[in-house]
Amino acid sequence: MSIFEPSEGTLVVVPSLSLPQDELRRIKGARSYEERLLFLLLTLRNPGVKVVYLSSAPIDPDIVAYYLSFLPDPDDAAGRLTLVSVNEPWSQPLTRTVLANPEAVEQVRAAISGEAWLVPFVLSELEEKLAASLGIPLYGPATSLAYYGSKSGAREVGHEAGVPMPRGFGDVRTMAEIVEAIEALPGERVIVKLNDGYSGLGNAIVPRADRSRTSFAADGETWETFAAKISERGGVVEEFIEHSPLFHPSALAQITPGGQARVLATHDQVLGGANGHVYQGCTFPAAPEYRAEVSGAAGRIAQALADRGVIGLFGMDFFALKADAGYAALLCEINLRIGGTTHPFGAALLTTEATYDAASGLLMSGNQPKFYTATDNCASACLRGRTPGEVIRTVERLGIGFDAERRTGNVFHLLGALPEHGKLGFTSIGDSREEADELHALTQRLLRGS
Repeated sequence: MSIFEPSEGTLVVVPSLSLPQDELRRIKGARSYEERLLFLLLTLRNPGVKVVYLSSAPIDPDIVAYYLSFLPDPDDAAGRLTLVSVNEPWSQPLTRTVLANPEAVEQVRAAISGEAWLVPFVLSELEEKLAASLGIPLYGPATSLAYYGSKSGAREVGHEAGVPMPRGFGDVRTMAEIVEAIEALPGERVIVKLNDGYSGLGNAIVPRADRSRTSFAADGETWETFAAKISERGGVVEEFIEHSPLFHPSALAQITPGGQARVLATHDQVLGGANGHVYQGCTFPAAPEYRAEVSGAAGRIAQALADRGVIGLFGMDFFALKADAGYAALLCEINLRIGGTTHPFGAALLTTEATYDAASGLLMSGNQPKFYTATDNCASACLRGRTPGEVIRTVERLGIGFDAERRTGNVFHLLGALPEHGKLGFTSIGDSREEADELHALTQRLLRGS
């Protein structure tokens, strides 16, 4: 069973940001990231599928109508969609609020028919409790396996899978251990990462000669606050890869409930922020020079995780660098959750009705390969205060929507962040790398000038 192509039954989508809330508060419009999984409404193309979608605040009807407009019969699809809001936008994480609301739980239970799966953005004990309450299985790794999605656990899995990694040390928890690791590693700088950091916000780059000049990815972080997090949550210390040029590909993989592991896609990540480590977007597929190396390493890691009993969608980040015999792919981290590349992949896959060709690493819609460029961070002062419906209509007027006949164009997300933050995301799909990039750049210019 794949959540991208269910044949029948009910997907109970719980896009709860059940993550460390200190880093989450640093992301502008973080609550609207609950909308990242709205691409799953496109699975309603299959008449045997129902979707129950939970949210902390009601989703703007124009956003829902926008996603249903991609389907051949939007009215029929709407009849198989149940939206459940707990109307508490600032009570996070969402799943905790749902569990405290018996009426919401009962509303979800009443909407389920046939085989059902709870599809979480990230899996914690809260999601396990909700699934147990509903009596349905989880499409994600059990919390007992969460360690393998930590920075330290990723190093353990990488070693077992025979995948190269930067030199380093896992499971550090004290400043003394950090100092010892720094002294043992080569280079002028090292990188320290919180075990459960995400989007690069739990990283710190430390100069060996002067730790007072440490560069933290998260604004306002200090050694005092960072050391407290290391003590509580653990972390890793690794060599800082100084190689130039250095590329940052990732892979998206899936393990079915039956234990079948496969790579779904490779991407090149677009990074930014203070350290250049914060996820901003991606391009598909990863560059041909190292695509096969990344896919092969990802496949070995996915199989190692499947052998441990992991199921669901997850991502892996890599470094790619030129070596004597070609390109090498080094494992950076494993994210045992739905990540930043999942919704662009899902949007492209479901709107173009493509299939992934593992041999070439391409999405094929018939005989036509598809490429895309995606961002989570198109922001402009001129967008602040605009409603999702206004921007959707502007997109159509400017001719930068989606062309159903050519199966190219833009698919938008994070539209709910527009009124307050002037921010949205979109995936630009083209028949070539150049077409996708050009459409993406044009869309950025038009939206920021609208």
